[in-house]
Amino acid sequence: QLQLVESGGGLVTPGGSLRLSCAVSGSTLDYYAIGWFRQAPGKEREGVACSSNRGSKYYTEAVKGRFTISRDNAKKMVYLQMNNLKPEDTAVYYCAAELRDAPCSLVPGFDADRHFWGQGTQVTVSS
Repeated sequence: QLQLVESGGGLVTPGGSLRLSCAVSGSTLDYYAIGWFRQAPGKEREGVACSSNRGSKYYTEAVKGRFTISRDNAKKMVYLQMNNLKPEDTAVYYCAAELRDAPCSLVPGFDADRHFWGQGTQVTVSS
């Protein structure tokens, strides 16, 4: 079992940057894919970026070149650096871990034995 806690959300003007952090406890991250997902009001939860246990990374097209996912397994930390933010990036951002071998997946999963989620952090991009 893993516990995940996000931080770093907030209000930022268009073109600005934010860095989200996710602290993980309960188990080693070595066997987990980790990812960032987001959910805007009235929309389904969508994958933003993921990092496999073997180091490969994937991004949804809308954030390529602007967002960077990283992980520090030793510190049990996961990060999402978000640059050149746009109003359409406004959403609740969730950190998630999935017990799986590479590759990682941008499809949200909710199998309680394999998928673990944080409580989310709000990101609002507005002038």
